[in-house]
Amino acid sequence: MPQVVYYVATSLDGYIAPLNGSVDWLSPFEQSGDDFGYRDFLANIQGIILGRRTYEQVLTFGPWPYVGMPAWVCTRTANRTGNGHVTMTTADPESLLAEIDALGIQRVWMLGGGELAGVFHDLGRIDEYRISVMPILLGRGLPLLGSATRQRNLTLVRSQSYSAGVVQLTYHPQS
Repeated sequence: MPQVVYYVATSLDGYIAPLNGSVDWLSPFEQSGDDFGYRDFLANIQGIILGRRTYEQVLTFGPWPYVGMPAWVCTRTANRTGNGHVTMTTADPESLLAEIDALGIQRVWMLGGGELAGVFHDLGRIDEYRISVMPILLGRGLPLLGSATRQRNLTLVRSQSYSAGVVQLTYHPQS
């Protein structure tokens, strides 16, 4: 099965976005000039899994940024269509991962959002949590793992701090 990496930015109080789903709160950090390891991370990814709302938000940023990389958009609505760069799917996580595995893909990015990541988390299907903790408190918002309910013990395998005050933490689940 492919390794699933949840690579995400979160506020210090555990939100990946305010309630409206906007990512505008990340702009000051993006302007810092640091990519927070993003290019190196992306160079080791062979596919992307994302939720429908995240997919629709990415489309508002301009041209599809992941041309040439297979991407699957998880949706509950079977009649949705992609933009030619993605496969829309209603498959359950295990079936989707089996499909990805059959293509020989070994490492996929769980691009979001929190609800989808929470489902994969509860099923024990996230192999790496790479979380950039941003020095901001949003107060309310969309939680890091949506409505996940499963407790998992994690092992810290790497931490990196950046001049913008961002700390990136990489965890692997304990067996």
